[in-house]
Amino acid sequence: MEAAKAHEHYQTKLGPNQGRGVASGWWVNAGGEATAHIVIQPDGRPALVTGRPDIGGSRASQAMILAEELGIDVGDVKPMIGDTDSIGFNGVTGGSSVAYAAGLAVHEATQKLIEVLRERAALIWDVDASKVEWRDGAAHAKGQNSLTLRELAEQASATGGPLAADANVNAQGAAAAFGTHICDVEVDPETGKVDVIRYTVCQDAGRAIHRAYVEGQFQGGAAQGIGWALNEEYIYNQDGVMENAGFLDYRMPVALDLPMIEAVVVEVPNPKHPYGIRGVGENGIVAPLAAVANAIADATGVRLYSVPMSPPKVQAAIAAHANRHVGGASQKEEPTPVGA
Repeated sequence: MEAAKAHEHYQTKLGPNQGRGVASGWWVNAGGEATAHIVIQPDGRPALVTGRPDIGGSRASQAMILAEELGIDVGDVKPMIGDTDSIGFNGVTGGSSVAYAAGLAVHEATQKLIEVLRERAALIWDVDASKVEWRDGAAHAKGQNSLTLRELAEQASATGGPLAADANVNAQGAAAAFGTHICDVEVDPETGKVDVIRYTVCQDAGRAIHRAYVEGQFQGGAAQGIGWALNEEYIYNQDGVMENAGFLDYRMPVALDLPMIEAVVVEVPNPKHPYGIRGVGENGIVAPLAAVANAIADATGVRLYSVPMSPPKVQAAIAAHANRHVGGASQKEEPTPVGA
């Protein structure tokens, strides 16, 4: 809320028939089962296999966590999604748990791998493993030349075989996500058509591992919520047959219907995750309905209570409101409840 209040959007002035709505919402988030398997290939590059399908860029974030822990370039990591025959049981990919749970498994597997790498380096140098340190993508020990991942991989057969590690977790402690949305609309009083002219999402990501993907999650959730608020509905005829069963008639917002959605990433780390991650995939759809409804009420003086707030509903509500105030009362009086 503080980020929203401080944002330039919240301070700008509005024109005729325009209104601003603000709403906050939260999502519980989750963790669950996750597995990770890492193997160092002969050329020294890590191959990472996890088990939750990637629907929002999760492979990139997992590769970044692995690269960060090993101290290598993320471009050297090959992240993959294994099927149910090749990797342990994993929970579902539902939108707000993969980065948290799978990231935890990747972190744990990487820590185990580092221990393997330190032990192999100790064998090569004939020193105690406690004397070996792993940093900047290589093993180091006093009085020894460093050993890179590639050099350790080249000697893997002589020191015990493949360099690999696994982790299987049931991640608990996923922290809730919170967001505040600012929505500006312009309402045509004659037709009831509502245009979203500006939209800003402020949301706590815990810690944004891949910032562009996090912003995309914010924007996608807001776009879905705006569609739910203004357009999306099932229409049935008198025989109970759906009349808009195809995407041609089931109205969803497209690029021409939306402004560029501004994303403000707030970072309050989740203390129960080594990288502070909070799920971000679902919170973005919580606030838009209220934000849009508040904006319409601000623009028209009319409060609607059902969705979608489509042009016929908005136009009818404006007309009903006007009929109640023929005596000259201001449109900006206390909004009149209007059900649809």
